Amino acid sequence: MSTPAEDTVWFHAGLAAALFALDPAGCGGVVLRARPGPAREAWLTRLRALLPAQTPMPRLTAGIGDENLLGGLDLPATLRAGHAVLRPGLLAQADGGVVIVPMAERLTAGTAVRIAQALDTGEVEIARDGLAARLPARCGLVLLDEGEEADEAVSAALADRAALWLDLDTVRLPDLAAPLPDLDREAARACLDGMTCDEEAVGRLCRIALALGIASLRAPVLALRVARLHAALGGRRAVAEDDLAAAAALVLAPRALHRPAEPEPAETPPESETEPAAGEGMAAQDRVLAAAAAALPAGLLARLLAGQGPRARAPSAGRAGAASAQPRRGRPVGARPGDPRRGRLALVETLRAAAPWQRLRGASPGRILMRPEDIRIRRLVQRTETTTVFAVDASGSAALERLAEAKGAVELLLAECYVRRDRVALIAFRGREADLLLPPTRSLVRAKRALAALPGGGGTPLAAGLDAAAALAEGIRRGGRTPVVVLLTDGRANVSRSGAPGRAEAAQDALAAAKALAAYGTRALLIDTASLPQESARRLAAAMAAHYLPMPQADAAQLSRAVRRETAARG
Repeated sequence: MSTPAEDTVWFHAGLAAALFALDPAGCGGVVLRARPGPAREAWLTRLRALLPAQTPMPRLTAGIGDENLLGGLDLPATLRAGHAVLRPGLLAQADGGVVIVPMAERLTAGTAVRIAQALDTGEVEIARDGLAARLPARCGLVLLDEGEEADEAVSAALADRAALWLDLDTVRLPDLAAPLPDLDREAARACLDGMTCDEEAVGRLCRIALALGIASLRAPVLALRVARLHAALGGRRAVAEDDLAAAAALVLAPRALHRPAEPEPAETPPESETEPAAGEGMAAQDRVLAAAAAALPAGLLARLLAGQGPRARAPSAGRAGAASAQPRRGRPVGARPGDPRRGRLALVETLRAAAPWQRLRGASPGRILMRPEDIRIRRLVQRTETTTVFAVDASGSAALERLAEAKGAVELLLAECYVRRDRVALIAFRGREADLLLPPTRSLVRAKRALAALPGGGGTPLAAGLDAAAALAEGIRRGGRTPVVVLLTDGRANVSRSGAPGRAEAAQDALAAAKALAAYGTRALLIDTASLPQESARRLAAAMAAHYLPMPQADAAQLSRAVRRETAARG
C-alpha cells in the first residue's frame, strides 16, 4: 500500500532519478519537461548525488558542431607532432556518464540524429581530416524540455529512445521537502547480474503498450529495462508485478495516445471449467494496466479526451523560407576547398587540411608549409523568411457567393502564418483597382483588422489584383525573403487594366498578368471560390503556374485545411 508521499509527482520523479542513475545508458535518457526553477534544479542535484562521484556530466551547448559533438582533429597537438592527433568530442568524453541537454527542443535535426545514432550503437564514428576512428560513447541523456509553445518539443528520435518522461511543472515548492527513494548501487548491481523475467511479463508490457495506443517498439523494450532496474532497486532478482506496474507508470503512461478501454466483466464459468492460471494472469494484466492509467497526468488525460497525443503540437502548415548559398554572408555550415578571393577564408579548417602533411612536406619546427589545395573557405547559408501574399477577390460576384467564407479562411491562414513567424500581406481588388490593405507584417492584430474592413461589391479587376501581387512579391524577393501568392477568386474578370468594363479584354489582361507573375518564378496557389468550379479560374491557374484548388461547398475551416495541405505538398 503506497503512502500519500509515494503518490506525488515529485516522488515518482525521484524514483525515476534513482532508476536512471543505476543505468543511464540502458535507460537511454530522461525527457524532463520543466521550466528553469527550484524543481528542476532539485531534480538535477538529486541525480548528481545518486551517480558515482567521478561520473562525467558535460552540458551540450546550443548550436554545437559535429567536431565538438563527435570529435575531430586536435590542431595544436597535430602541429606539434607533425601527424594527425584525435580530439574526442563531447559524446565520447561522456562515456559512462550523462549528457545534460538544455533547451533540447531547439536541437537541430542533424544534431539529434547524430546523438540518436550514438545512443543506438554506444559509440561515435569519426572519418574526417585524415582521421578514421571509433570511440566508445555509452551514455544517457537528460533532455531539458523548456518549450513554451505547443509546437516546441524534443526531437521524436531522441524522445523515443528516452525511457523516462517527466513533467515537473506541477511540482510545488513544499513538495521538494518530501523524502525520495535512495539507491544502494552495489546491492542493486548484484541483483541485476542474476535478474530473471518470464515471457508472460514481457507479453504483458507489450499488451499494455498496445492498449495505450503506443506504436513504438522501443517503448515496451525500455519498459522491461526499467522493470528490471526497479526490481534491483528493491533488492529482488526476479521481476514482480509491482515492478511491471512501476515501469508501466513511468515509461508507458506518458507515451499514451488514447485511454485504455475499460475491461468488460466476464461471465463466471462453471467451477469445473475455471482455469486458475489464466484467471490470475488476466487479473495481473488488469492491475498493471490500471497502474498505467492511474499515472496519466490530468493535463494528459484532457488532451487524450480531445484526441491529441501526449506531446500535442500545432500542425505544421507552412514551409520555411528557401535556403540559399551565400559567398559572403549567412550562417556557417562548414567549409570547402576554394579561392579566398571568392569567399571568406576558413583559417582553422585550412590549418587542419595542411597539418597532417607537414612531415611529408619537410616542414621545419615552428613552420607550416601551405599549398593551394589546403585552402578552405566558409560555406554560408542564408535562410530567407516566407511572406504569404493573400490576394482576395472582393468583387460583386465573389461577395455574393463566397466572400464571407474566404474571409474566414484567410483569417485562419493568417493566424497560422503568425504561429510560424512568417510575414503576411493582404491585397483586395474590386471596382476598378487593387488596394494593398496590409503591407508585409507579423502583427496578427493588424491583419485581422484589415481583413474585417475588407469591403465587397463592384467589378472584378483581376489583372490589377495580379499586377499588385506580382509587384509586391518582387519587392519581397528583393528584400531577401521568399514570397508565396495565394489568390482567392472565381476567375471571372470583367474590368481591364485600363479600368474599362468588358469581359473579353479583361480576361486577356488577366491571363497576361498571370503569365507575368509566373515569369518571376513566384510560388502561387489559386483557390476557386465559386460555388461550382470555373474553367476561367482553371485557365488562370495554368497561366500563372499555380496549383488550382476548387472549393465548392466549403466552410472557412475546410478551406483553411485544404490550403494547408496543398501548400505543404508543394514544399
